[in-house]
Amino acid sequence: MNLQSIKTLYLAEMARSLRTVLQSIVSPVVSTSLYFVVFGAAIGSRISEVDGVSYGAFIVPGLIMLMLLTQSVSTASFGIFFPRFSGSIYEILSAPISYLEIVLGFVGAAATKSVILGLIVLATARLFVPFSIAHPLVMLLFLVLTALTFSLLGFIIGIWADGFEKLQLVPLLIVTPLTFLGGTFYSIDMLPPFWQSLTLLNPVVYLVSGFRWSFYGSGDVSIWASLGTIALFLGAALAVVNWIFRTGYRLKP
Repeated sequence: MNLQSIKTLYLAEMARSLRTVLQSIVSPVVSTSLYFVVFGAAIGSRISEVDGVSYGAFIVPGLIMLMLLTQSVSTASFGIFFPRFSGSIYEILSAPISYLEIVLGFVGAAATKSVILGLIVLATARLFVPFSIAHPLVMLLFLVLTALTFSLLGFIIGIWADGFEKLQLVPLLIVTPLTFLGGTFYSIDMLPPFWQSLTLLNPVVYLVSGFRWSFYGSGDVSIWASLGTIALFLGAALAVVNWIFRTGYRLKP
């Protein structure tokens, strides 16, 4: 494996994020902080506790997960789409770099940025509400696996999209709605039985629940179901990326 090529792609992508620090780092942190202010003040004043946790602290894992999913997808998708759009992707493909090294460079940078953002939002949340992390290692595991999985999804979207409109289609119409309906701001136990059963079909529920379990030791579903879901997502994303490079889908002129 050519570590130098991975490092070059990785650092180039990280440098791109640093050049647009207001858009790529400050903006997500500020928008997530506004959720704490609005929902913590407006709804928190009417809901004292959820599952024995203050409402302000309860929504912390969900908001971090919301930011993590959207940022991982958008960063990775634009990261690979722009070289395709400009034509520089063919220089990368013709270089002595394997497909695995290309994926590690682009996806690794997107996942790193998302993890850093998640940790920044976690630290920022401390300014608004007190909370504890019961299982910090599990929390970091979920943070890294989720960032990696959805960066792979963003990588796939960036290759599939043939325009900037399509680039935003999946994040806006699928990822964000599923996250809002996945228990980000509420426990699914608060829903009527029919809607509880329907909500369990939403895969994001398992990600939010598992991440919340790492904070407070309780969630809407089993921690093992959450880990199994993220592992399934990761395996499926890797399989699709492997198929893309094996067939040359959207990469070969």
